Amino acid sequence: MEKKTIVIGVIGADVHAVGNKILYRAFLDAGFNVVNLGVMVSQEEFIAAAIESNASAILVSSLYGQGELDCRGLREKCDEAGLKDILLYVGGNVVIGKQDFSEVEQRFKEMGFDRVFGPGTLPEVDIAALHEDLHLDD
Repeated sequence: MEKKTIVIGVIGADVHAVGNKILYRAFLDAGFNVVNLGVMVSQEEFIAAAIESNASAILVSSLYGQGELDCRGLREKCDEAGLKDILLYVGGNVVIGKQDFSEVEQRFKEMGFDRVFGPGTLPEVDIAALHEDLHLDD
């Protein structure tokens, strides 16, 4: 099986690096080529890295609560850049305050994200979703 490439990073003005490092290691260990953009990543940087690396998925993390604002319009920008089929995942503390996760998930899906992961999601959950969505076990 060819290794799939994924792009990961922490969007916006967020500087939370620990989770990013944990995910990077987990995805590497799971057999993915991982382009890790680190923290404070713009939408344009995610898209440029995905194009350059021919990535199958973009995984956006956010922990400081502004993910909803930072992620708005990302699907449209991906489409405009020729990445209509790229998987878009988002996870972490993506909204401010305690909000019903099913409502948060719905809002991000309406923004074009394929999967939304709440705070504290284990990397194995993301990895299983990637395997399913990229048909890696077929």
